Amino acid sequence: MKDKTQSLHPDKTGTSTLSSGEIGHFSRLATEWWDPEGSFKSLHQINPLRMTYLCDQICRHFDRNRNNFRSLENLTILDVGCGGGLICEPLARLGASVTGIDGAEDCIRVASHHANMMSLDINYQKQLPEELAARDKQYDILVNMEVIEHVADAGVFIAICEKLLKPGGLMVAATLNRTIQSLTLAKIMAEYVLKWVPAGTHDWRKFVKPSEIGRHLRTSGLVVSDITGMQFDLIEGSWNFSKNFKTNYFITAAKPK
Repeated sequence: MKDKTQSLHPDKTGTSTLSSGEIGHFSRLATEWWDPEGSFKSLHQINPLRMTYLCDQICRHFDRNRNNFRSLENLTILDVGCGGGLICEPLARLGASVTGIDGAEDCIRVASHHANMMSLDINYQKQLPEELAARDKQYDILVNMEVIEHVADAGVFIAICEKLLKPGGLMVAATLNRTIQSLTLAKIMAEYVLKWVPAGTHDWRKFVKPSEIGRHLRTSGLVVSDITGMQFDLIEGSWNFSKNFKTNYFITAAKPK
């Protein structure tokens, strides 16, 4: 892995996207991916909003009919850090050719098993993104939802994502901003008070400000086309899009042709 990363990033010798502690954490929780009341309950709750944002951005960029039930047909999609496949499965149902990669073998096993039960053809692989990039793999769309805050080096990660995109391709991401509000809501409240996610899931110091991810994207030659906030409505008990980026946000960037 070291040699591959050095060849991709000679200025960051020996740096990898792999964070062994993060891989171990999600491996221990792998059996709970498809339990809507389990450790990933919060992801099940936000998944409809994630899919709405993702499909809107893809259809707009590739000029697809959003109302077509096969709107993503003939598009290749790579889901980096796919976990149990919560994003991969709905994308496959919309006609896309989907590859899901994750550094945790237990997650890939769970995702593959569930896809088989759903009769979905999804290519799951225990891979790191730099390993695919070293083989010159490229895709129309790259998805990384709630991933960048778990990698070892955000700048290296974005640079590798750019290499995995075809010219004219699209990257759609979601992550957490590093603010006092996110420390209070996404770390303290979510993990220790409301127990939406297991304690220790997030390291607030690794949350990424929009300005930081924007800088990484521009450095890698990607062009930001959208940024949209996401927040929880305590009164309605639901997640909604927002102009407030202080906790969760989506960001989309395109690779020039």
